[in-house]
Amino acid sequence: MAADDTVLSMPQEPERTVSARTWAIAALVVLILLGVAAIATLRRSPSNTGALLTPDAYAASLPITGVTMTEATNGAGGKAIYVDATIGNTGTKTLTGAVMQVTFNTADGNAPHRETLPLSLIRTREPYVDLQPVSADPVKPGDHKDFRLIFESVPDSWDVQPPAIQVIHADLK
Repeated sequence: MAADDTVLSMPQEPERTVSARTWAIAALVVLILLGVAAIATLRRSPSNTGALLTPDAYAASLPITGVTMTEATNGAGGKAIYVDATIGNTGTKTLTGAVMQVTFNTADGNAPHRETLPLSLIRTREPYVDLQPVSADPVKPGDHKDFRLIFESVPDSWDVQPPAIQVIHADLK
């Protein structure tokens, strides 16, 4: 072979494979993300316990007044019930969070529909109602604040009367 007939050989690229360890790490990351998403969804969703829960002792110092309701439909044909009211604090401690139990009575005599959800205070009303957690603007002794609760799963058998609202857990400082 002559000097100018040199054959250049291209180095072969090694075959790329994903190791079993890489797949295991990827699967673990996906499982962790799914778990976090599931926990976040469960914590955010109201629960329909059906059972009447016993309120904290401080709940007697948190009267609910001025209950009003509105109804809205969304583009998908679903219905939402908005319950607005005022919570007062007649006690000696500052309210930094609360869990509410709301009871919707039924017209057909079936067991009432109950939902348990966190209290959200109304931050602004214009240009739309904006909500915030109680911890963002705690309710001091002697204060009162407006709040809104939103329900999307009230049964058709609801008697269309204002629901009973009760604080069942209060975070205090």
